[in-house]
Amino acid sequence: MVILKVRDLKVRYSSGGPEILKGISFDVESDDFFAIIGPSGAGKSTLIRCINHLVEPSSGEIVFDDRPVMQLNGRQMRALRRDIGMIFQEFNLIDRMSVMDNVLSGRLGYTGTIRSIVRSFSREDIDRALELLERVGLTDHIDKRADELSGGQRQRVGIARALMQEPKLLLLDEPTSALDPKISREIMGLIKGMARELNVPCLCNIHDVNLAMAFCNKILGLQDGEVMFNGPTEQMNQDKLNEIYAMEVL
Repeated sequence: MVILKVRDLKVRYSSGGPEILKGISFDVESDDFFAIIGPSGAGKSTLIRCINHLVEPSSGEIVFDDRPVMQLNGRQMRALRRDIGMIFQEFNLIDRMSVMDNVLSGRLGYTGTIRSIVRSFSREDIDRALELLERVGLTDHIDKRADELSGGQRQRVGIARALMQEPKLLLLDEPTSALDPKISREIMGLIKGMARELNVPCLCNIHDVNLAMAFCNKILGLQDGEVMFNGPTEQMNQDKLNEIYAMEVL
């Protein structure tokens, strides 16, 4: 079943500026771990951020969970963003808050800002946060401030926070670029395993081609805002990679 449909998506940041995305089309199905690869400046982050409307497309169509994203009003957009979890390159944690409070902030779209500030969470939310922290291996760090953690631990908090939303889609924006190779593989394996357990499809902007090939079942290859490859990972080969990265050394 298709959970996300993108058709002929175009983006330019100013009326006279260059096109960043030039007619991108692809589908994400409910069991996909879908990678977006390509050289720097190809439009990968822009594409990811169009999905939950952090970037306004110039034209085209995005349909998520049968909802036309570009036609939603403010209330409908807030509801849509509750259904899309996001894991960031730089973690986007609140350093002065504890690990537990950072994870519980994933319920902000459901509880509201005031209840979140006064930490008025249900027992069900607290139990779920504890369960997710156990799953990502941070049970012993619940009361630590986020800025006391290593990079890999901080990304684990980010994973738990995103899943705390109970999303229907996970967006991953360079989730391993700040991590060393060993931790990167651990984090990708953790995300893939938890997403599979919870039946959450993933769309992952990733700079590391080897990680994309190892963990993702489909790949979208971009170059200068255009699709150079869209298909199963097993159909990707060195010739296609050379074409995608023609202006960049792998």
